[in-house]
Amino acid sequence: MDFSIFALIFVFLISVVTFVLYGVDKHLAVNGKRRISEMTLLVLGIVGGAPGGLLAMQHFRHKTRHKYFYVVNFIGLGLLIVFFVVLFIVSRKTGRTM
Repeated sequence: MDFSIFALIFVFLISVVTFVLYGVDKHLAVNGKRRISEMTLLVLGIVGGAPGGLLAMQHFRHKTRHKYFYVVNFIGLGLLIVFFVVLFIVSRKTGRTM
């Protein structure tokens, strides 16, 4: 399997996990139960789950008052864009798919 395909699948899966965890955290918050730590949600955003995190913030209307959630998720999204641009450039220069 090409590395670029693996990377896309990884980002998709971690985004789905992040989206689901935001939803679970919202459900727990509404019901007054023990929550998923903010650090967990933020780390997931940085390591590839930013698309899912940003979508979940809007869909569930969760963590939208905390500006640092937007900042961290947009930083994560920026890192993903840089990663895939570099991957594209390297694969074009070497003439092989990564």
